[in-house]
Amino acid sequence: MSAAVPLLEVRNLCKHFPVFSQGFVKRQIGLVRATDDVSFDLYPGETLGLVGESGSGKTTTGRAILRAIRPTSGSVRFHFPDGTVDAATLSEHELKPLRTRMQMIFQDPFSSLNPRMTVKDIVAEPLVIHRLARGGELDDRVDDMLLRVGLKPEHRNRYPHAFSGGQRQRIGIARALIMRPSFVVADEAVSALDVSVQAQVINLLHDLQQELGLTYLFIAHDLSVVRHICDRVAVMYAGRIVELAPSEELFTEPRHPYTRALLAAVPNPDPDVRMASELSGEVADPGNLPSGCAFHPRCPACFAPCSEKRPLLKDAGNGRWLACHLQDRGDE
Repeated sequence: MSAAVPLLEVRNLCKHFPVFSQGFVKRQIGLVRATDDVSFDLYPGETLGLVGESGSGKTTTGRAILRAIRPTSGSVRFHFPDGTVDAATLSEHELKPLRTRMQMIFQDPFSSLNPRMTVKDIVAEPLVIHRLARGGELDDRVDDMLLRVGLKPEHRNRYPHAFSGGQRQRIGIARALIMRPSFVVADEAVSALDVSVQAQVINLLHDLQQELGLTYLFIAHDLSVVRHICDRVAVMYAGRIVELAPSEELFTEPRHPYTRALLAAVPNPDPDVRMASELSGEVADPGNLPSGCAFHPRCPACFAPCSEKRPLLKDAGNGRWLACHLQDRGDE
């Protein structure tokens, strides 16, 4: 597939959760806009980072794309060599063949593994469910994948509690990649690990991407990790993407005030440098968003239109997209 054709095309993706009243007769009294009008493209072999504060909608976006939860509206088109499919509109039965092409690596390497299953059973389960291998072929594919993720085949009969956190995450990676998917969502895949182990797992993910031709949506809080591994970065706030740009450009020249605030909050190893937060106030409540730009109550550059009109995500040139009224005014 040509790199000019996106593997994944997300358009106007929304996931809203209704809020109901208490009592015997329940009625809807509100709506939580966890993901609201998210659009982006993801190209074969690329790693797109998705960053933002807790509650910004990153994980919900990843789960809606994979159809772990059904989107409220929007489209999620996968362009495969044998055709295009919109995952947002498929039934559960129609989704099953697509599951072999898209997988997820979860944040917690312990709770995401069944403690009653051996490593072999955990890694082989997707192959068994989809009837892709059995007998000796199944054992060979499991052993091969364990070797690829840095584990020993002789450990396949052990249970998850017998492994360290980093090793358990490798088991989770092996399970996700055993069917050779094209697209993988890594949801905080290294945040629960020690720093030294994080580096090993990040390098492993990069090597596997090169070997297997994987495309990643990399959800993370740690901006230094995102800068190291991602080709492009999308910044989310209150369920919406506010800036999307090539990784190095976003880190060296952030344009959205929220992006600048996030980068200013990254710890500096110099003990003589005093850190000062550029943000005030609380994170916007997705169940009660402010008018206009959701970030305007906390924005140091807020001016009149920010509280009145919601900024749209627009092409700012050179591969950068920006949702900010400052762009219309011509401010840097």
